Amino acid sequence: MSQPLFHRFPRFLLPGIGLTLLFVAMGEAAFAQGPPAWIKVAPDRKSFVESESGKPFYPWGFNYDHDAAGRLIEDYWDKEWEKIKDDFAAMKKMGANTVRIHLQMGAFMENAAQARAESLQRLKKLVRLAADTGLYLNLTGLGCFHKKDVPKWYETLGEKERWDAQAVFWKAVAQTVKDEPAVFCFDLMNEPVVSGDKRGPGEWLGQPFAGKHFVQFITLDPRERSRPSIAKAWIDFLVSEVHTVDSKHLITVGLVDWSLERPGLTSGFVPESTCAALDFLSVHLYPEKGRHARDLSILKGFSVGKPLVLEETYPLHCSVSELAAFLKSARPRLAGAFSFYWGRPLSELKRSPLISDAMLAQWMEAFITVNNPQ
Repeated sequence: MSQPLFHRFPRFLLPGIGLTLLFVAMGEAAFAQGPPAWIKVAPDRKSFVESESGKPFYPWGFNYDHDAAGRLIEDYWDKEWEKIKDDFAAMKKMGANTVRIHLQMGAFMENAAQARAESLQRLKKLVRLAADTGLYLNLTGLGCFHKKDVPKWYETLGEKERWDAQAVFWKAVAQTVKDEPAVFCFDLMNEPVVSGDKRGPGEWLGQPFAGKHFVQFITLDPRERSRPSIAKAWIDFLVSEVHTVDSKHLITVGLVDWSLERPGLTSGFVPESTCAALDFLSVHLYPEKGRHARDLSILKGFSVGKPLVLEETYPLHCSVSELAAFLKSARPRLAGAFSFYWGRPLSELKRSPLISDAMLAQWMEAFITVNNPQ
């Protein structure tokens, strides 16, 4: 399951949870010691460090995937830049050091062979804003969240042509930001899936969730190939294409938690057999009430000798206190963690009379407390 909208909360509130919001001093300024450091995988292959100093780096923060009205960043970054600046400042003030941005294919590509220069320039400006604010960016690409914005030419491409267009997208992005250390990583795609069956022409998107298509298929016809072999070929191809332009930034893929090779639903992106070319693994997990042990076992399944980042989480199926307890238990296995920020500051949520806003504020406080390195 992908990320929920802010109104999809468990129907309970836990007053007196006792988790206190912590504001870090570095949240009031940008990188105090100058430009951001480049980040690399640590020698232990379980975590990240700053390249030059070797100082540990634990990326944590928020998916900045839409605003309170459901708009994507490309919908308003031309005319409402001050809003983005305010949101970045708010996330930094809460202590976050990294923000996950979802870039849409339709906003960045003129056609299968050409990227939009104006979107790339806007991205460059966003990266500079992040650096000035003291934040890193997780750039997640190839988004098709709003079906109406997906170009018709993209829907009609065959598998090879679609992969080639995706490579053009990523090489254009990589070329734009290759010298920018404030980019923590490239996430090739949010929740890719290999279908076990043949799909109809143009059926590249999964079912919508809250009006958005978070899941994409990377092929319409497996053609006697194993699903993991297709997933591995796709990853290997895009990583190799990015590396022709930029070999310094880390690369990952945002995997659904049902990617493990187990009975029942699976995505085809089996971690141990598909992800060798990635620098680290990212999993999206929304723990369920009373299934703490099972969810920890899922994380264990994604631990395959590379750093593991919990790239999406939220109390969609459990209480705030349960998820906070889960994150504390999972912390030794994780190299980073992300929840969500939908454009409404914590102070505003706490003033709101709505129960849903109170729940969101409570979760944000809990998430900050669990992840704050102080």
